[in-house]
Amino acid sequence: MQSVRAAGVMAPGQSPFAPDNHRAYAVWREQKLAHYPQHLDELLVPVVNPHILSDAECVAIRQACARANMAIYVSEPATDDEIPGTSLVADMGRHFGLLHPDQNLYANDDGISALQVSAQRRQYEYIPYGPCSISWHTDGYYNPPERKIHAMVLHCVRPAAEGGENALLDHEMLYLQLRDKNPDFISALMQDDVMTIPANIENGVEIRPEQSGPVFSVDVHSGHLHMRYTARTRSIVWKTDTTTQAAVKLLEDLLAGDSPYCFNQCLAAGEGIISNNVVHRRTAFKDSPDAEQGRLIYRARYYERIQ
Repeated sequence: MQSVRAAGVMAPGQSPFAPDNHRAYAVWREQKLAHYPQHLDELLVPVVNPHILSDAECVAIRQACARANMAIYVSEPATDDEIPGTSLVADMGRHFGLLHPDQNLYANDDGISALQVSAQRRQYEYIPYGPCSISWHTDGYYNPPERKIHAMVLHCVRPAAEGGENALLDHEMLYLQLRDKNPDFISALMQDDVMTIPANIENGVEIRPEQSGPVFSVDVHSGHLHMRYTARTRSIVWKTDTTTQAAVKLLEDLLAGDSPYCFNQCLAAGEGIISNNVVHRRTAFKDSPDAEQGRLIYRARYYERIQ
């Protein structure tokens, strides 16, 4: 496992994710495929107390993230009279060097969002706060370069009565499949203006400016791979050159197919996901009409990667 992690911690030009570094890529690719999990169980890590992890629990989570950029921790659900606060997510992140959460729209003062169906019109219009399905994406794809989301933590306080399943796919495996098909696809998807997200304007007020950027980029400090992507089609502008269009089409096909590298998990109460912002989606869900409270997920997005 150490060799898998070491492949990414180097100068950008020496990174296996640099398009011209064929030798390093070949070594990384062999190791990645050899160690990639075959079953979801290999990513599950039981933890006694998410606030205070043991050394063994931290090691197990790091090992899962080294193999697939994600881990799913499993703890006992809270009782009805002791619903956990968002500090649980902050404590989980701190164990892995996640210290600076993104202060995104509708997040609490601590940068952590409570994702649940909202009766407020503006909030409800944002898909995470509604019951509809969410297509493939990485978090913060509309953020500027200085606010890239490198990691995230999701914690389930209450699951939905029905649905709400997450699909998770390591972005490095998408990179691998695209590069194996055509290395030019990687170069195309690394262009600084390959994908443009339009400005978010509400009632004539610009909430967020237009944002262009690459799909894949190599971190200038570590050599790690970062992915910025959304499968949304409405108002998303892609470059129109032939190579870019072919790369986007293959990316869409890979995500639409039955990938052996994808993992599906419907989080139960007390379970959570910690990841280096892998590509993910969510199915639609329904809350029970008899339930006093519906599905509740805490979410934190971080500027650091899992250490």
